[in-house]
Amino acid sequence: MTRITNRDEAPERGVVIASLPPGADGADELTEMRELLRTARVETVETVVQRRRSPDPRSYLGPGKLDELRDLAKELEAEVVVSDDELTPRQQRTLEDALQMRVVDRTAVILDIFAQHAHTAEGKLQVELAQLEYSMARMRGMWKHLERLGGGVGTRGPGETQLESDRRMARRRLSLLRGRLREVASRRGVMRRERTRSATPSVALAGYTNVGKSTLLNTLTGSDVSVDDRLFETLDPTTRAFREDGRSYLVTDTVGFIGKLPHTLVEAFAATLEETLAGDLVLLVADASTGEDGMRRQLDEVRAVLADIGADELPTMLVVNKIDAIDALTRRRLENRFSDAVLISARTGENLDELKRRVADFFSSRYVDVRLLVPHAEGSELSALYSTGAPITAREDAAEGVLVTARLPRDMVGRFAAYRV
Repeated sequence: MTRITNRDEAPERGVVIASLPPGADGADELTEMRELLRTARVETVETVVQRRRSPDPRSYLGPGKLDELRDLAKELEAEVVVSDDELTPRQQRTLEDALQMRVVDRTAVILDIFAQHAHTAEGKLQVELAQLEYSMARMRGMWKHLERLGGGVGTRGPGETQLESDRRMARRRLSLLRGRLREVASRRGVMRRERTRSATPSVALAGYTNVGKSTLLNTLTGSDVSVDDRLFETLDPTTRAFREDGRSYLVTDTVGFIGKLPHTLVEAFAATLEETLAGDLVLLVADASTGEDGMRRQLDEVRAVLADIGADELPTMLVVNKIDAIDALTRRRLENRFSDAVLISARTGENLDELKRRVADFFSSRYVDVRLLVPHAEGSELSALYSTGAPITAREDAAEGVLVTARLPRDMVGRFAAYRV
């Protein structure tokens, strides 16, 4: 798929179009689209909004508004028109024919950003898969000038042949990509099983894009994941560890969520999103600076995607980030409204100790303090105990063996029951 813009070039000039129902707040609705374009290095020079119950099925905008858009885009010397909604192939072709310029939709912008931010082999595979699936439906329009040659005796030409050839190539590539991603998912499954065997508690960070999940991961674990102020800065899942009261906890940062995320993108990034399923606890991270209504909207979007991947039944803890960006009154209001949440600032470190304590408290009920006497002749069992990652609070060498006091997960107590004293 053609990139919207090259990061080394000057930003393109773009006009945003939207078909909104009567009464919708256009400025608020399009804030996210403008932020997406900023991340994709497109300067929004104007927005064109049409109020109607549903978009025109043929051209997205009505004829009158389309004429207005054509004149405006020419006057502003716009280079691209961007729709806030996903366009059907027919709508995109009609708009491009009428405007005689490039038209892209929300999905294309998100894919462009994904392409910029995919660094690992897995991330690049996922982006290519999503791009191919998006382009397949639009191939007919790409070859329509050749297809006019086909369709009857004496008129059959290369158009249909080229179209079918491209489709076959695309289908083969899709099959190959899906196979490779299944291998990636299988490898991730092995890694998850290894983490499960080690009994190390696992926490997944989930939240809207740009709410500060990566900053939180860095602050908790001392890592250095990129935290640039761009949407979808993190595509590839990153797992790091932190310790609290002598116990290790794994924290996984996953791709951020966004409103109107196309279902095809959810499917393409299933291997990444499923890292959330590996968590024993999901920290739902929200942005305090968006206000109560903004937080509600973002959390609804996140929960909807978690339900899509089957992660909605996992235990969750709400973490309200960026409290350093709000005033004292707003903070008190959020504390009252979200009484079970932990209010933090990942940037300044405020209340991070409280968050760690809350995480430790969540897992504490899953552990039992035990005293074990492991005979010297069974040193492999002692090694197995240490490999679980369970905190060893005391150790004493005795004539009969090694006397150990440890905190074990309840489901592992039986594994060492023969050595309990």
